[in-house]
Amino acid sequence: MQLVRGLHNLRPQHRGCVATIGNFDGVHRGHQAILKRLRERAAELGLPSCVVIFEPQPREFFGPDTAPVRLTRLRDKLELLAREGVDRVLCLAFNRRLRELSAAEFVHAVLVEGLGAKHLEIGDDFRFGCDRAGDFDFLLQAGEAEGFSVEAAATVELDGLRVSSTRVRQSLADGDFALAERLLGRPFTITGRVLHGQKLGRQLGTPTANVQLKRRRVPLNGVYLVSVELEGRQLPGVANIGVRPSVKGDGRAHLEVHLLDYSADLYDRRISVTFHHKLRDEQRFASLEALKSAIDADVAAARAYWQGTQSN
Repeated sequence: MQLVRGLHNLRPQHRGCVATIGNFDGVHRGHQAILKRLRERAAELGLPSCVVIFEPQPREFFGPDTAPVRLTRLRDKLELLAREGVDRVLCLAFNRRLRELSAAEFVHAVLVEGLGAKHLEIGDDFRFGCDRAGDFDFLLQAGEAEGFSVEAAATVELDGLRVSSTRVRQSLADGDFALAERLLGRPFTITGRVLHGQKLGRQLGTPTANVQLKRRRVPLNGVYLVSVELEGRQLPGVANIGVRPSVKGDGRAHLEVHLLDYSADLYDRRISVTFHHKLRDEQRFASLEALKSAIDADVAAARAYWQGTQSN
């Protein structure tokens, strides 16, 4: 899959494609249905498929502290899009200049002059352009004038409700990982590189892998039963994700994973942490002794859980 960053990096060879536009946060089953139709239309027309995304996502630009928490970082999103067979991703910097484009200017600059799109697959609730003035009907009219076709993507429902990134976030907040997996089409996973941390867990007798998150906010908070795939094996563990209120920190979210009965060096390795069950909320402890007792109880609960799953 080819990544093009910004309109200025588009070249003549990039013109002519079947495109879709959106945030694609989580690349859930609703997104996957759009991408499946995108691939089908691209094959019918003999053209590459192209997904247009924004960085930051528009709501993050307008309100970074109030925007929905991301399900996937850009790197993870790109990997998921590649798995879905996308040929090309155009990542546009969402800045003041892009924000001030009218709907007509956006269509002309991005879809016509930039991509030379021949077909657009889009959600019927998609809004774009300055003040979100552009909608599906606007695109239909623009397509007739500019020579590209437009098709509304079918809504995907689960249990009678629309599959959406919002619904995935809510399922994670509720600790309903079975529902999150059904909505995503895969278990919820966070991937990152293992960095050196404060090594407090080692001092407390429970060494942890400090997984780099590269984001201030995450869709989970608390202590969870997790697994990590290493060397072809799924290794069970317990993880804390949050701001670590019991120790002096930087106010950012951290993910710390303790793997049961595993002591090899993980530093600098990129690992994927899959979440299975929530044990408890993150909490502040009055002393390191109280924190150690809670961690020991979490590890014991994790052992009991994983032993139970293995015996079933």
